[in-house]
Amino acid sequence: MPSRFDAPYMVWAKTRPAARHDLAVSNILSCSLDDLPGAREALDFTGRNDNGYPPLLEAIASRYGVSADRVTSATGASGANFLVCAALLDPGDEVLIERPGYDPLLGAPRMLGAVPVRFDRVFEERYGLDPDRVRRAMTPRTKLIVLTTPHNPTSALSDSAALEAVGRLAESAGALVMVDEVYLDAASENARARTVVAATRGDVFISTSSLTKSYGLSSLRCGWVIASPAVTARLRRAHDVVDGTGSIVTERLSVVAFNHLDALVKRARALLDTNGAAVRAFLRARPELEWVDPGGGPVVFPRVRNVEDTSRFAERLLDERDTAVVPGRFFQAPSHFRLGFSGATEPLHGGLAALGDALDARAW
Repeated sequence: MPSRFDAPYMVWAKTRPAARHDLAVSNILSCSLDDLPGAREALDFTGRNDNGYPPLLEAIASRYGVSADRVTSATGASGANFLVCAALLDPGDEVLIERPGYDPLLGAPRMLGAVPVRFDRVFEERYGLDPDRVRRAMTPRTKLIVLTTPHNPTSALSDSAALEAVGRLAESAGALVMVDEVYLDAASENARARTVVAATRGDVFISTSSLTKSYGLSSLRCGWVIASPAVTARLRRAHDVVDGTGSIVTERLSVVAFNHLDALVKRARALLDTNGAAVRAFLRARPELEWVDPGGGPVVFPRVRNVEDTSRFAERLLDERDTAVVPGRFFQAPSHFRLGFSGATEPLHGGLAALGDALDARAW
């Protein structure tokens, strides 16, 4: 039985050895201050941000075409997700969470005494969102349905019609749908054109995101929630208890970032297009790997044929070839591993070569 405080992936990510070829990360290669004109001038310790720094709330609202009374600032997307759980869940409530899935999304409701209930997104369906699987997992105690799009760990995008169907299921049951969209802005133009930010679909939806994954600004830890005004009021009161207010330094710098988001997205897409082409070419050449194309994000989740658990493979890859990937067990799919391609291009090529050598050696 897991502890209320377990988040095994986060423990692994924070304690594993550094790798020369780090294919375990999923956030875009970090920016420098020079990538944000005006950032140095914006550095200041003063300002009011009682319910969030007003210029930041307005910038987020403007970006997504909503009013500022629908926006709550948070510490990264994980902080945003936790605020949603803290504001909405009571002990014993059930939370539907996809599998495979990102384990902090399990840990947050568990910490609050809620009960995670799983529904599957399966390889044979290209990890698509199936409303029937959601419906079968629902009970009268279902309070919240948690999705990611692009899906973490596969980068699969949720079909718009499927999202709408899940929204109707939730609405009929008096539940809400939280959609973590932290990878969405880094998705290709074609992918983003097929997707509408969840919280603009209706008040049953809650959207969470941040500057951490898609923009190369992970150190800012700027996150947000977009929800109905009624839910936003609850989120802001939960924020009072969790951390009072955010960092005014972070929030002032984040306003500068929002002024340059289009340039940052262009930078991210150039990196992902180049790296994604190399990853696809590598995967196509490896018959022992089964995979779904990562059309919507910076990670891919190959399955190794005839291997039940990739943990030993990942350990040997790190120990013997200085290359890191994430064992699939951290996403409740042990025959897979997650490979990130959002970092610098040269280490990626070195990592793919090392990964190929390890596969040739059957290093598991």
